Amino acid sequence: MISRRTGITLLLAVIAVVALVFLLLPRIPQPQAYHHFADQRSFLGIPNFGDVVSNLPFAVVGLWGLWFVLRLKPDDERFLDSGERWPYVLVFAGLLLTALGSSYYHLAPDNARLVWDRLPMTVVFMSMVAAVIAERISVRAALWLLPVLLTLGAGSVVQWYTSELHGAGDLRLYAAVQVCSAMVVLMALLLPRRYSRGSDLAVVVGFYVLAKLLETFDRIIFHALGGAVSGHTLKHLAAAMAGYWILRMVQMRTPVGRGRS
Repeated sequence: MISRRTGITLLLAVIAVVALVFLLLPRIPQPQAYHHFADQRSFLGIPNFGDVVSNLPFAVVGLWGLWFVLRLKPDDERFLDSGERWPYVLVFAGLLLTALGSSYYHLAPDNARLVWDRLPMTVVFMSMVAAVIAERISVRAALWLLPVLLTLGAGSVVQWYTSELHGAGDLRLYAAVQVCSAMVVLMALLLPRRYSRGSDLAVVVGFYVLAKLLETFDRIIFHALGGAVSGHTLKHLAAAMAGYWILRMVQMRTPVGRGRS
């Protein structure tokens, strides 16, 4: 573990380096081939059935998480400060909205619909950043930063789509938001913790990385598995597992040095 002061300095330095790297990269347009997913089979009248229905676990985890967090009593020790629960409310709300937005996108993939897939994902990313700031640094700072982070996340999607409409598509800000979010969550492991189960954050990031790999090798996985299931369909399941692991972490944790009352 490192001190909070050192941790904050290190976090800011890493964010600055990531931002600088993406700033120096050439413009990254959205490849139109991205919308041509490996599994385009229809079933029960639903186009792209596998990629559409595989969003259901997002809805399940989102609803389960909202039900769990919102019904906790004020003195429940899984949230020592009542303000800590609100970023998690938004994490699970974001997962529910991701189920809706991603399903809508995969019914007829194009850039316009991709906006509604990506917007709720930024809610999940940025709310999770606020959650770890609340638990490892300061609840007050996290709640102050939460609307700023949400605006930045949504703004990265709007900036990308606007750039596409003007013929100069640029994904750099959106990509930087994802990378910085994952880095903040991982680096939080180095900071003093208030709760047990802190190492679960590494599992969450691991599922996120797995989801990105499955997405990248969508067609290769589809053919390797004999057309049974595509990489992108599996990506949705891996990403939903990341959401479930967040819920599991909150359900099972206790204040450090104290048993659950």
